[in-house]
Amino acid sequence: MSIKVAVFVGSLRQDSINRRLALAVEKLAPQDFSFQHLPIGGLPLYNQDFDGDYPAACKELKRAVEAADALLFVTPEYNRSIPGVLKNAIDIASRPWGTNSFAGKPGAVIGASIGATGSALSQQHLRNVLTYVDVAMLAQPEVFVAFKEGLIDAEGNVSSDGTRKFLQGFVDKYVGWIKRFR
Repeated sequence: MSIKVAVFVGSLRQDSINRRLALAVEKLAPQDFSFQHLPIGGLPLYNQDFDGDYPAACKELKRAVEAADALLFVTPEYNRSIPGVLKNAIDIASRPWGTNSFAGKPGAVIGASIGATGSALSQQHLRNVLTYVDVAMLAQPEVFVAFKEGLIDAEGNVSSDGTRKFLQGFVDKYVGWIKRFR
């Protein structure tokens, strides 16, 4: 039985290092895991006026989250916090009141940045938001990747044995976490 993971990448950049990180994690996961990257760049800004009649793109996001067995959030750090596009997607999928698509799903947050702290502050803010919308968060290990060019290529291949081993440790814990909810 395949385990479906909905992936939210908080960077819209075509050559996103966080997309590379997401692909690296996917390559390290067991064969029975499938990953679907959810498009968040074209979503309208959340507006409570939608609650009576959600736009089609918002309904599709909610359906995709509901169809997933687990969630993976891969985030950069913008001005010491969450990218606006990622927060908007969370607001859309968690509303209207009483229709939270995230409720009870297991999830994890990881991220990469060119800075030394590797998206640590963004991840902490994101964990607070996700806990509030009832995502069961994997607490450890935390993954803050200080990205250097060549570390992970566009296909998700990791050049450093140490980084690959570290990411495999995360994947192993994440897989175990998800299976606790099955």
